Amino acid sequence: MKKGSTLFLKIAVILIGVPIFLVCIFLIPKIGNYAASLYPDMDYIKYLISANLYATAIPFYFALYQAFELLNYIDKNKAFSELSVKALKKIKYCAVAISVLYAMNIPFFYLMAEIDDAPGIIVLGLVISFASMVIAVFSAVLQKLLNEAVEIKSINDLTI
Repeated sequence: MKKGSTLFLKIAVILIGVPIFLVCIFLIPKIGNYAASLYPDMDYIKYLISANLYATAIPFYFALYQAFELLNYIDKNKAFSELSVKALKKIKYCAVAISVLYAMNIPFFYLMAEIDDAPGIIVLGLVISFASMVIAVFSAVLQKLLNEAVEIKSINDLTI
């Protein structure tokens, strides 16, 4: 397979990571400060929300790295290999971790929405959590299919 065939997807993976990096630098501190201004008697809420949001960036970037590695395996004609199955498994675990971390943030989002009268904050947290679960299920299905393809390939290689 040509190396340029997955170039568009590699660029897309990089372009997905850039806005989240900018959100981590500029927006998360503002969210933490905003939460602290809503609850001045609970200064620690700023650090809890910021830490939890930053913690979601770790599995997100690890999943992006695994997606990039998966595209490299495709370029090297190793798409139907155990390495690809492991990459999909890691992506699945990262998506579950992101979903759990955002689910842990829902009570904080509720506190912010209660004071600010903005229920959209809760909906945003739920959407991100459910979207991560959809990605986890999708990668689990792909992992199962790819694992079966790898087994069939290994059986065919043994018969030749």
